[in-house]
Amino acid sequence: MMETRTRTRPTQRERSDGTIEALLSAARALFAAHGYNATSLDAVCGEAHVTKGALYHHFSGKQHLFRAVYEREQARLARVVARAYSDAEQPNSWEAVYVGARAFLAEALASDVQRIILLDAPGALGMDTMREISTDCLLMMREGIRRAVASGDILSQSVPALSSLLYGALCESAMAAARADDQRAALDASLLELRALFDALAAAAARA
Repeated sequence: MMETRTRTRPTQRERSDGTIEALLSAARALFAAHGYNATSLDAVCGEAHVTKGALYHHFSGKQHLFRAVYEREQARLARVVARAYSDAEQPNSWEAVYVGARAFLAEALASDVQRIILLDAPGALGMDTMREISTDCLLMMREGIRRAVASGDILSQSVPALSSLLYGALCESAMAAARADDQRAALDASLLELRALFDALAAAAARA
């Protein structure tokens, strides 16, 4: 009977994936701690324990590496919002949209998220690239609003237009909180206004 040998050596794909993961983890930690401009590729390679050649095999440079970190951060933020929406007491409701929006703003208060997504990304990537990447949260808001309109929770002449208005307001509120001297107070003020806005739209639908 022939013995089946157990593979112990990682495949080329596994080694490649491991290198990418090490680089992205190291880059995120350094970008969050020191910012985009102050983070060198040498520092990233040292933190990830890989060579500069290995980095350039997967990323064309620092901007490309930062974009990959930004994409991951946006995907994580979208998961946070989706989980808050689905865990709301009234799923698929206008209230669930508010819960998701509140989770979005609360997450933006974390210093590492602020540094990567709010403070450094505009200069490192540009607004057009940021919009291209950060579509998941906008699309989730659009779907949440569509469901709220369908259930009669709110009225809307244009779901896409209302989605853009609310998402733009959330992004600006997050940026304002990130730059405020008292970030918690700025966030609390934004949440109060957001609550009033959501309640007003719901009340308008109830009167119709």
